[in-house]
Amino acid sequence: MSDREVDAAAGASVTAFGGLRIVADDRLLQPREWTVAQAEWAAELAADAPDGALLELCCGAGQIGLLAARLTGRPLLAVDQDPIAVRQTEANARAAGLDGQVQTRRGRIDEVLDPDDRFAIVLADPPWVPHAQITRFPQDPPVAIDGGAQGLDVARTCLRAMADHLLPGGHGVLQLGTRDQVDQLATPPLLSVVATREFPRGVLVDLVRLPD
Repeated sequence: MSDREVDAAAGASVTAFGGLRIVADDRLLQPREWTVAQAEWAAELAADAPDGALLELCCGAGQIGLLAARLTGRPLLAVDQDPIAVRQTEANARAAGLDGQVQTRRGRIDEVLDPDDRFAIVLADPPWVPHAQITRFPQDPPVAIDGGAQGLDVARTCLRAMADHLLPGGHGVLQLGTRDQVDQLATPPLLSVVATREFPRGVLVDLVRLPD
């Protein structure tokens, strides 16, 4: 199979993603090959993270969280407000033999997480394209890429969720578009930026949850 094939009958694309076969409904943002690095970095960090589950925010078709779950063996909770994304993540988990390891919740990040939910690793791939630039990407669903004026509106919500729901010593791995966006972020007091990794198509940020 090529890295990406279109299944016209199903209205979906099929992508090879770090050893997984990911089906993504054409109404969703399609998996980017470089984002395998986000799942792999999460797996590296999990080796020294507290015991606990993974959380993926803005999961889309679920590929990043599912790969991290396979690499770590940890349970995964995948969250998205798009019902198509949640159904696709569930289908991809079943196809990968991970459905017993994966749960999903549909809704807004600030509404679907319980106050007592705690996680060892939080992955987030929020929409990060500045609103004025989304017309540069006509192949992508606007709702999946529109991050507001600076491209950081949803990213800030993800940061608040990391501060509220990471275990002390846990890590958040956030995806953004540019280093400038990283520099514009104001991290909550309980989070500290540990490292960044830059790629031709985006930037990953590792944040650690400090003790209370």
